[in-house]
Amino acid sequence: MPTQSTLRVRPLLGLASALLATAALTACSAAPPAEPPLQGATIGGDFTLTGENGQPVSWSDFDGRYRIVYFGFTYCPDICPTDVQRSMRGLALFAQKEPGLAAKVQPIFISIDPERDDPAALAEFTAAFSPDLIGLTGTPEQVKQTAEKFAVFYSRGEEQPGGGYLMNHSNITYLFGPEGEPIATLPTDQGAEAVAAELARWVR
Repeated sequence: MPTQSTLRVRPLLGLASALLATAALTACSAAPPAEPPLQGATIGGDFTLTGENGQPVSWSDFDGRYRIVYFGFTYCPDICPTDVQRSMRGLALFAQKEPGLAAKVQPIFISIDPERDDPAALAEFTAAFSPDLIGLTGTPEQVKQTAEKFAVFYSRGEEQPGGGYLMNHSNITYLFGPEGEPIATLPTDQGAEAVAAELARWVR
């Protein structure tokens, strides 16, 4: 038969077990996120291009801010507008929940068609998606060097029957950290909600 002292000890043991379990759960929930997918990748680097106001803009101008970076062209009929719309909508959804964190993010659109995308064309394009989105262009050589640093492929397509041409290019939406380090790609193919979730995972 259990003694009176044994009956007192058992509740104490149960309480201790519960406290240990709670501590373990707290430790798990406080664990840092997994290592960024692009950590250590040699993607990105300093550049100087031309902004929408015609003034020089360098990569280092964004030091201290997270950066969403997408390479495309304003005459793109479908892929670029879709990707940019989803990334900007995702940033807006993230801002609804975390306005302070979202304010740390600078979205950037870099043209791979400098022959047609002058500052005025870029300003009109970016304004259609977000007042926070800025467009950059440059000389063909500047754009080529920048695209190489960001592991972006592009080439000019064939002339179209009605005139003009399209551009072939990789459509990757990058997320970089405050020191310009690559963090992850944003899943624009999965929609704005997925973009918002990815931003919430990495922006601190």
